[in-house]
Amino acid sequence: MRPPDLFRFCPRCAAPATPGANPFVCGGCSLRYFFNPTVAAGGYLSDAAGRVLLVRRANDPAAGKLAVPGGFIDIGETAEDALRRETREEVGLEIADVRYLTSTVNRYRYAGVEYPVCDLVFAATAVEPHRAQALDAVAGIEWRLPRDIDPVELAFDSLRAGLATLLG
Repeated sequence: MRPPDLFRFCPRCAAPATPGANPFVCGGCSLRYFFNPTVAAGGYLSDAAGRVLLVRRANDPAAGKLAVPGGFIDIGETAEDALRRETREEVGLEIADVRYLTSTVNRYRYAGVEYPVCDLVFAATAVEPHRAQALDAVAGIEWRLPRDIDPVELAFDSLRAGLATLLG
């Protein structure tokens, strides 16, 4: 189910609504609400040996698959700041030299809702990479050379696109 399909009543005046429309337009109070994609940021974080940090996802979607540190961008946060925050939360590292690689459209199914997502993929340098540890929603971590990553092991198409850009 997509987010526009969830609106059965106007959130302002509670008038009955026709699900699925984008924008949502209330016939009672004329509220117009646009359903836009959520935005996420993830990063290929490298160490001095040229390896990148991969995380093994602990939760669905794609539990057990490989990903990079990252997650959804909060309101009022830049993509780069979100990547820094998510990296601290997931693997306990600080990052430097953040640079944009690519963006990809993604579908993120969670709790029966399919969220449209625009994934922004970055590359960055891990500060003190030896301190990396599996923390929030991470089952394990691995350091690999980018050329040794099998794209099939990656959780999302956006990560495969990011890897392809990183490999040049």
